[in-house]
Amino acid sequence: MTTPTARCPALFIAAPASGQGKTTVTAGLARLLRNQGKVVRVFKTGPDYLDPQILAQASGQPVDQLDLWMAGEAYCRQRFYDAACEADLILVEGAMGLFDGEPSSADLAALFDIPMAIVMDVKGMAQTAAALVSGLASFRDDIHIAGLIANACGSQRHRELIEGALPPTIPLLAAMPRDPALSLPERHLGLVQAAEIREDLEARFEAGAKALEAAGLLDALAALSPVTFTAPRNSLRPLIRCSKATPLAWPGTPPLASSIRPTSICWSRWAPRCASFAAKG
Repeated sequence: MTTPTARCPALFIAAPASGQGKTTVTAGLARLLRNQGKVVRVFKTGPDYLDPQILAQASGQPVDQLDLWMAGEAYCRQRFYDAACEADLILVEGAMGLFDGEPSSADLAALFDIPMAIVMDVKGMAQTAAALVSGLASFRDDIHIAGLIANACGSQRHRELIEGALPPTIPLLAAMPRDPALSLPERHLGLVQAAEIREDLEARFEAGAKALEAAGLLDALAALSPVTFTAPRNSLRPLIRCSKATPLAWPGTPPLASSIRPTSICWSRWAPRCASFAAKG
C-alpha cells in the first residue's frame, strides 16, 4: 500500500537565541499571506503556551505545537501532512536558539527537510551577522539555511554592509526596520496572551506585514520549492504512555484555558484519564 504524500512550500523560522524576533517575523509573514487570501498553517516547536495564541490570531488558523519528545515523530508527521493537504504555505517557528534543547529546532527541521530562515537582531552589528549565520549553517550538514532575515536594521547602509558580507549560499531574505511598532510585547514568561491585547496586536500584525512586503520577502517565498510531507505509516503512537491510574488535568477556564489548549490536545490522545478544571484566581 502506497503511503500518502502531500507537497507544500514550507519555511522554518529559527534564530541563534531567544529574543531575536522570531514571533514578530512569523506573525507578520502569516498576516501578510493571509491578507493576500492565502491559507497559512503555522506550527510552534516545543511546549509553548503563549506564542501559539499570537500566531493563531495572525494567521486566522489554529496553531499546533510540535514536540518530538512529547508527541513523537508520527504525531508531527501527521500534523504536517494534514497541513500540506490544505495550505498554500507552512510556517514553523522554532524555540530558543537553533541548536538548543533535545530535541532542538534543527532536529525537527532536519527530520522533515524544511528550509530555514534565520532571524537575527542586528542592532549593534553588521558584518558579524554574516559570520554568525555562516557558523549556524556549517554547524550541521543535515540542515538547509535558505537565508537571513535581519531584524532591527538601522538603515539602508546597514543592510548593505550585512548583505555584502554574506556568502553566496546564504542570501539576505529581508531587512526589518528598527521600529518599536513592529515588536510584540513581552512578559516574564514570554509573550503576553493574545486576548489581553487583541487590538494592539492587530496593529502590529499589519505593520509587520507591510514591513516584510516592503522588504521583498514575498520574492524569497516564491522561490521556495515544495516540501514533500508523508503521512505516518502506522497509527499514531506516542513515545511515552501514562498508566491507567495516572490522571491528567488542565485549566478549562480563563485565564489559562486558551494557553494550555494545544498541549492538552496532544496529551489527551493517549492519557487514559483526562479532565479539565475551573481555575480560580
